[in-house]
Formats: sequence, C-alpha cells, structure tokens
Amino acid sequence: MIVPTLETMSKLPPKNETEKQRKARERKERKKMMGAIEGSAHKYSPFGRFPEEEEKRAMTQKMRPIIAARKKAKAESDQKAAEEAKRNRGLKPHSGSGGSFASTRKGKKPQGPTPQNCGVYKIRKVAPSEFRRFYERGDLPVKILHNFSNGMNQISWSVEVDKLDYHHYLPIFFDGIRETEEPYRTLAIRGVHQLLDRGGRQGKVLPVVPQLIIPIKTALNTRSKDIICETLECLKHLVTCGDLIGEALVPYYRQLLPIMNIFVTQTPNTGDQIDYAQRKNRDMGVLINDSLQMLETNGGEDAFINIKYMIPTYESCIL
Repeated sequence: MIVPTLETMSKLPPKNETEKQRKARERKERKKMMGAIEGSAHKYSPFGRFPEEEEKRAMTQKMRPIIAARKKAKAESDQKAAEEAKRNRGLKPHSGSGGSFASTRKGKKPQGPTPQNCGVYKIRKVAPSEFRRFYERGDLPVKILHNFSNGMNQISWSVEVDKLDYHHYLPIFFDGIRETEEPYRTLAIRGVHQLLDRGGRQGKVLPVVPQLIIPIKTALNTRSKDIICETLECLKHLVTCGDLIGEALVPYYRQLLPIMNIFVTQTPNTGDQIDYAQRKNRDMGVLINDSLQMLETNGGEDAFINIKYMIPTYESCIL
C-alpha cells in the first residue's frame, strides 16, 4: 500500500474538479514545465533558449487562428445586435430610464437652431414726424429761446397761443413728441405743455382728443424709454388740463394701454443703492403706475374696469 506523502498530496487533483478546470490546470502545468514554446523556457534544455525572432514568429503563427476566431465572433455579435435593434426600432434592452424617478443620464443637446428672442422690448425705428416737416417748411409759429431752464431751452411764439387753431396745431405738436433730435424735441415738448396750459381751461383741448390718439400711440410704440417717459408726462398733463378729458380717453384705452402693460414691471431693483432717475421721474414702472392712477381718478366710473381689462395686474387706487 502506497502511503501518500505531502509532496504527492499537493500534486493530486482537487475534488469536484470540472473538465474545463482540469484542462486549464494541465495547460498551466505544461506551460510551466515546457514554456510557451517547447524548449524556450525549460531550465534543463540542452539547446538553450530559442532565438527571439523565432519565438515571435511561432507566437504569431499560434495566435493567428485565435485572433481570426475572435474577429468572427465579434462580427457575428455585431450583426445580431444590428438585427435586434432593427426589430426594436433602435431600442436597446436596459438602455432606457423608464420606471425610475431619478436619472443621472445626460441628455443630448438639441440639433436645431436655438429659438430667438421675440424682441418685445426692442427699440423700434423712429420715423420722422409731421412736426419736423412743418417746422422745416416754416409753417409753425414757434422758435427756440436760448434761456436754459429745467434741463432744456425755452420757446418763443410768433403769435399769441390763445389765437392758434388747436385742431390743426395740437396734433402736430403731439406728433413731435417722438423726436430725439434737437431742436425738434425741445420745440415739441415745450409746445405741447404750453398749449395744454393755455387751451385746457378754455375748452379747446377736449374736441381735439380723438386726433391725439394716433400720435400718442405712435410715440409709445417706439418702445424707447426716453420717448415713453416724455409721452406719459404729456398724457398726464393732458388728463388734468381740463374737464371731461379723462372720460373722453376711456374709449381709446385699447390703443394706449398695451404698451404700458409691457413696461409696467420695468422698475429697477437697486437694493440698497440710490436710483438717481427718481429726481427726474424717469423710473418707467413708477411713471406708468402714476399715469394709470391719474387715468382712473379722472376717467369716471368706467375707467377702472377698462384699465383692468388691458392691464390685469393693476389695482384700483380709489377706495
């Protein structure tokens, strides 16, 4: 009876060894004993190590069928995946995020062009007004008086303001509010305020109100901050210069208020800084709210409901 020693026990195959494991073990032992190429790594070989070139050639010849088999298997796998994707219309198993409430998958950037801004706040081109044409032709009885006051020069009239035809001149001066060049801007703004001061109490402005709507609307549609502020100042003066003018403007709210609805929230948030536009009353949001309150106060009982229809965020100032 042969008694197994420690050396023989170490060489015994392990229990429950599969066929695949046995072949791998034998291959490992044979490689350890004979080397990758027979006679190249055996320490007892009388011929010594194979030349390096021959060893590379032999290894290449040995690996050629293995590489070819791998390529063939990869091609078959790719073809099978392509057929599967075609049947599933491009869907791959376990590639979606359905059923999960959170995903770390990064989305793809849109391929098309990004949407452009609608340009609602963009300043429109200011067309030359009728006021400029009449002034250059010499048909307006007004000229610049170089007496600087309140940020601009004064004007001088060639005739008495009370004798002017308001149906003809007042719409022309209101049309010049949108001018940004001098001397047209100074002449138009000063002329409007002086005409309203003189003719409001005499009842000359009320019959001309329907003719003033288009010039005011055109000035507001420029969307220029300076022009809108000057137009609102003239509108506030127009409402308060005479009786029943505020009520006469109520039917025209649909032409005047849409632009105010766009800019009613344009109040700068300066934090703890100072807004120096308050001195000249050029805060557009505050100026629009003041104008709306003045229109409601002087517009009668139907003013608020019409303002609310055009500007839903407006709240009544009358308790």
